[in-house]
Amino acid sequence: MAKIIGGITSSHIPAVGNAISQGITQEPYWKRFFDGYGPAKEWLAEAKPDLVIVVYNDHGLNFFLDKVPTFALGCADIYENADEGWGLKPVPSFTGDVKLSWHLAESLIEQEFDICMCQEMKVDHGFVNPIRALFGDQEPWPVKAIPLAVNTVQHPVPSAARCLKLGKALGKALESYPEDTRVVILGTGGMSHQLQGERAGIIDVEFDLECMDKIATDPEWMTQFSNADIIRRAGSEGIETIMWLVMRGALKDDAKVIHKHYHAPISNTGAGVLVLDNQ
Repeated sequence: MAKIIGGITSSHIPAVGNAISQGITQEPYWKRFFDGYGPAKEWLAEAKPDLVIVVYNDHGLNFFLDKVPTFALGCADIYENADEGWGLKPVPSFTGDVKLSWHLAESLIEQEFDICMCQEMKVDHGFVNPIRALFGDQEPWPVKAIPLAVNTVQHPVPSAARCLKLGKALGKALESYPEDTRVVILGTGGMSHQLQGERAGIIDVEFDLECMDKIATDPEWMTQFSNADIIRRAGSEGIETIMWLVMRGALKDDAKVIHKHYHAPISNTGAGVLVLDNQ
């Protein structure tokens, strides 16, 4: 049967991809950010996952403001990387797992999550950059991958409570999959940042650190906040942190914190790496 061996959080800011492509990850501006991934890479090397489920938000490649599903699951054999306007270098395609994807889709719908199933799906920096940061550029990639897109762009967006429930349903779906597959779930995005308007550049370090602690140990704590509360504290793009709750909800309550790292500012963002062992 499938086994969720852990969960990892990661920022997915576009500039991460360019830093990797340009070989500048150890330059002063980037060094502390990328050093935070060292223990996560070591844990992955020991844990040896077969597949990652990447919880991220699409940035206009598949969905735009006129058509945005709340939750969308990739059900394709292959996921091609495409640049949505940041000038990012293309990377090798990602191999999916169609059989597992359809199992997840059926199970989630049975659990009353009416998700959108995508038999064709391009993936952008939100999906690609966390994988590059955690595994380095490889061809082929060492793991299969399934995208799970969450709408954090066009309001209304799902609540923190709804995302946590989706994670619990995802965990139940994986537990019922009969084939031996070692799965790591990546919760991407965040933390506090805002790209436009009068509050552009906002970073709330205190709120970010509290969110990291509570998502690891008491994720229900996040459900007290409305989306407006989160945006007020963390900025309009800081709402992406709700995607971490999908990852956390899929894990055991007593998942062990292996590593925690926070760095701000990096590309006008508060960035957190959290590694949770679920074995």
